[in-house]
Amino acid sequence: MRIIILNGNPDSANTEFDNYLNILSESLESKNHEVVDLTLRNLETRYCVGCFGCWVKTPGECSSTAYASVDIRRNIINSELIIFASPVIMGFTSALLKRVHDKFIPLVLPYTGLYHEESHHHPRYDRYPSMGLLLEPDLDTDQEDIDIITEIYRRDSLNFHADLVFTRPTTDSIEKVTNEINSL
Repeated sequence: MRIIILNGNPDSANTEFDNYLNILSESLESKNHEVVDLTLRNLETRYCVGCFGCWVKTPGECSSTAYASVDIRRNIINSELIIFASPVIMGFTSALLKRVHDKFIPLVLPYTGLYHEESHHHPRYDRYPSMGLLLEPDLDTDQEDIDIITEIYRRDSLNFHADLVFTRPTTDSIEKVTNEINSL
């Protein structure tokens, strides 16, 4: 399986989180998965400005193409699993991960239809990768925070015609996370 790990850790001093993801990558590769690690803080990304050029001027591509978001989207659509990985910061994933996630809008069409009895965008592609969520809890992170984050990503997965297949804390062992991914 081709797996993309979006490392949304904004703090290079948080080596524990980065090490966890590195060990997870190695574990997944040892199980014959192809893993692409994207450490977002090292990539030039910009905020979505809401111009909708990706739907009107350059369908399927962001109008601003001079940065890493183009490669990130290509990696995403050509994978089978995206792992959104982030420390929990003030009750949510990092702003860095959110910024990149907002740039996924070109992956769907501007038109909407009823999916799961709700209005969602039509798919641009025949297939979308499953989504996974890997969270590093903060000292004040509680189950309600995890549930809220999970629900937001689950709802977002509906818009991308995908499934949110797991939410795991980094307190889970690498083996447990690897086994869950292998069972997909």
